[in-house]
Amino acid sequence: MSVVLSRPKRRRPQWQRLTVAAVDRLTDEAVGVSFAVPAESRGLFDFAAGQHLTLRRESPDGEELRRSYSICSTARLLREEGLLRVGIKQVPEGEFSGYANTGLNPGDEVEVLPPLGSFGGPNAERWRAGEVESRHYAGIVAGSGITPVLSIVTTALETEPESRVTLLFGNRASGTVMFVDELADLKDRFPDRFHLIHVLSREPQASRLLHGRLDPERLTEIFADLVPLDDVDDWYLCGPYGLVTGARQTLLDAGVASGHVHTELFFAEEVPPPPRPENAPQGDTELTVMLDGRSSTVTMGKDEAVLDAALRVRGELPYACKGGVCATCRARLVDGKVHMARNFALDEADLDAGYILTCQSRPETDNLTVDYDA
Repeated sequence: MSVVLSRPKRRRPQWQRLTVAAVDRLTDEAVGVSFAVPAESRGLFDFAAGQHLTLRRESPDGEELRRSYSICSTARLLREEGLLRVGIKQVPEGEFSGYANTGLNPGDEVEVLPPLGSFGGPNAERWRAGEVESRHYAGIVAGSGITPVLSIVTTALETEPESRVTLLFGNRASGTVMFVDELADLKDRFPDRFHLIHVLSREPQASRLLHGRLDPERLTEIFADLVPLDDVDDWYLCGPYGLVTGARQTLLDAGVASGHVHTELFFAEEVPPPPRPENAPQGDTELTVMLDGRSSTVTMGKDEAVLDAALRVRGELPYACKGGVCATCRARLVDGKVHMARNFALDEADLDAGYILTCQSRPETDNLTVDYDA
C-alpha cells in the first residue's frame, strides 16, 4: 500500500476494552464512534494519521466478529481529551457495521486492538515526530474512504502552517457525505489552504465535470482543469477497489512517481483471488508458528491458509479482515515458501523483508515457519 522507509520490530498488540463515549449520526447509513481512552492507556493507543483500529465482538449466535475501521480523529484529540474516533458505514449484510449503526450506545464496552497500518506513510511519521515541511497534499476518496484521509488532512493542516491540501471527494449525493460538518469546519479554519471538491454521481452539480464517478476519464479532466499534477507532492487514495486502482494508474500514467502515491482499500471482495497454480504442490506441511517468544507446531494441508491452520494452535493470533486488505495478520516468513493469493496491504519494502499476509498464504513446501513477533 503506502511506502514506508523502515519499521522497527513490533510487539504484538493486545486486546483492550474501551468505553464508547459517543455515537454520532453522520448520515442515514453511517456513524462516528468515539472511544474514551484512559490516561494510562494513551501511550498504547498513540497513532499516526491514517492508521486503523480493529474491533471485536461476539455475534448473537456466538460467532466472533472482527472488523477494522480507520481512525478519523487526530493524535492531538487523543492527547488532550483522551478520545479516539472511527467512522463506520453500514454495509449490506454487515453484522458489525449494522450493530454499530443500530445497537451501539455510549457506555458500552468494546474490545479494541491498538492502532495498526501504514497508510499515512513517511509524512504521517514526520507529523508524529513534530517535523514540519511545506508541501501540497491531495486526496482522492469515495464514500467511507474519507475516514482515514480526514485524519491525514486535519493533521497536515494543523501541523504544517504552510502546507496545502486538495481533496476530491466522490459520493452518490450530498445527503450521503460522511463528515460533512468536520469538512466544513476545516474549510472555515483553513480557507486559503484547504481546497475541497465534491463530485456527486447521482445529483446534478453546477459543473458537468463534478457530476459522475471519479473514474480515470473524469480524473484526467479534473487534473487538467482544477488540480495540476506537478503542483502536488503526495497523493492519498482510499475507497473501493475500482476507484483506488483506477486513480493510482491514472496518476502513474501521468508521470507521478509511485513512491508519492499512497493507497488504502476498504473492500476487496469484488476482486476474485487468482487461481491456485495447476501444478500446486499437494500433501501436508508442518507449520511452526512463532508468537510471544514461543513456538507451536501444527500439521496443515497445502490447500489451507496459514492463518487458519495457525489459529488451531494459537487462538490469540491477530487477524481482522481475512481479505488481504488490513495487514493485521502480517508475519515474517522464516523458513519455507508460500503462494500468496492476493495482497492489498504489503508494500515492496515489506515483501523484500520477507513478510506475508498469512490469511492469503498457502504452503508450497513441506516445512514452514512464520514469525508473528517480527
